Amino acid sequence: MVSSMSLLSSTTFPTNWANQLSSQSGLSSSWQCVCFRNQKRKPKLYLIPTRHFDSVSSSETTSKNLKIRATSDVSQVQRSTHSNNVNEMKEFEMELHDLFHDVKAMVKIGNERDAMDLLRANYVAVKEEIDSGLIGIEQAAILDIIALGYMAVGDVKPVPALLDMINKIVDKLKDSEPLLDSVLMHVGSMYSALGMFENAVLSHQRAVSILESKYGESNTLLVTPLLGLAKSFGSYGKATKAIGIYERTVTILEQNRGSESEDLVVPLFSLGKLFLKEGKADEAEIPFTRILNIYKKTYGEKDGRVGMAMCSLANAKCTKGDADEAVDLYKNALRIIKDSNYMAIDNAILENMRIDLAELLHFVGRGNEGRELLEECLLRNERYRGKNHPSMATHLINLAASYSRSKNYVEAERLLKTCLEIMEKSVGSEDQSITFPMLNLAVTLSQLNRDEEAEQIALKVLRIREKAFGKDSLPVGEALDCLVSIEARLGRDDGEVLGLLKRVLMIQEKEFGSSAEEVIITLQKIVHFMEKLEMKDEKFKFRRRLALLRERYKQNLSF
Repeated sequence: MVSSMSLLSSTTFPTNWANQLSSQSGLSSSWQCVCFRNQKRKPKLYLIPTRHFDSVSSSETTSKNLKIRATSDVSQVQRSTHSNNVNEMKEFEMELHDLFHDVKAMVKIGNERDAMDLLRANYVAVKEEIDSGLIGIEQAAILDIIALGYMAVGDVKPVPALLDMINKIVDKLKDSEPLLDSVLMHVGSMYSALGMFENAVLSHQRAVSILESKYGESNTLLVTPLLGLAKSFGSYGKATKAIGIYERTVTILEQNRGSESEDLVVPLFSLGKLFLKEGKADEAEIPFTRILNIYKKTYGEKDGRVGMAMCSLANAKCTKGDADEAVDLYKNALRIIKDSNYMAIDNAILENMRIDLAELLHFVGRGNEGRELLEECLLRNERYRGKNHPSMATHLINLAASYSRSKNYVEAERLLKTCLEIMEKSVGSEDQSITFPMLNLAVTLSQLNRDEEAEQIALKVLRIREKAFGKDSLPVGEALDCLVSIEARLGRDDGEVLGLLKRVLMIQEKEFGSSAEEVIITLQKIVHFMEKLEMKDEKFKFRRRLALLRERYKQNLSF
């Protein structure tokens, strides 16, 4: 059966593709701020950019087996749906390559609307083919490229339906179909990006099976689908399976490229990151050390990639408990990155590394050094972006937290108020993101014995968060907990304070479970106020529950 459909190119449309849409930069209402709190440090990792494998593609992009092309006019390209003609298939791959290239080029210059028109036109054309009975690998491949195009544009709404259409086609195809392995790898990666990890696993597993039957179990062509499969398993909660697959990928690359190949970096990094996620810091240290040694041998000890690898190893060391060694690694890493000009001095990743080092310095009791680094971050950000730029908020909050730890609450108050002024101008006074520095300010004012001011701010935070997240949300629980402490200091009605504490307990039980360690402190406060109110009967069940939880977590700590 002959196909009557051709891929539509950008030149098919009368639109003048040279007219670039000017992208408008807006302020984000989401403020991601780092604050030094009494909590366990979470490891932060930085992936070092590496080249793609020779024989396989990145799971995030098109593979070299699946190129993308659009025809230069509306003439029909005659092709057989199940053709074995190598030249025709290569021509088809080039058509696919150019189609995706056109979409990406349009997105790059801001022509998202034209990119969407191109994708929709190709969808209409391929849908007509499918409705007429042409259902094969070519239709699946075109739908695959259309789905990838929507992902590139940033519109994911049509993607699940497109993936469902692709699955219905490929489920009926034999494994010997050309391009099928590439389509499956793309489908798996898109499912993973959408958080549909069970579907992602199935797609990657079939891609692996196809390549194993064609090339054996140790070919480097297996690397990309194995990495995708491992990532999906890890995200799906199957860490043991994911670790096994990452280790298999490392073995394949060692056999084919050698034990010191730079190609090992990607699976080793993923393996180390997963070990850290699973709380296995000792195991994580091994792959990160290997990455560091690979980069040292390949590029020399003063290359910026060496510094990046040192940062990841530093996080593993810190999680393991070797905090002082982690500090030294971090300092050396930042010096190498700076001296090698590997990144611009105001690069966001480099900025986050400095903040992480500052946090670590506070963690090990070297607060003065950490504070100097945070002040340097603040001044650098002010110099490159301006003193009223929204990005200043993160640095002001971090520095305020540092001053609070050193009990300099007056300076902390000044910094937090400056932060609030900047945020109010950018997101308004009612945006939920502003409640984070507001809550910190309430705590700071309470420390300065200005509890009535602190109470008003905490009440405003509570109101904004209830509206934004719902009355039973964890952010509301945090605001309530802060309000309880302030109102207790002010001597507010004990019954009202107890009511707020019961709301906190209900939220914690909902989020963490009734037997979670997080509820212990709240139960202690509830028992305290019940004793003050002489609520003997009701107090008994809370006191008994508190005793059981204390005993439970005391036993856990003894192992």
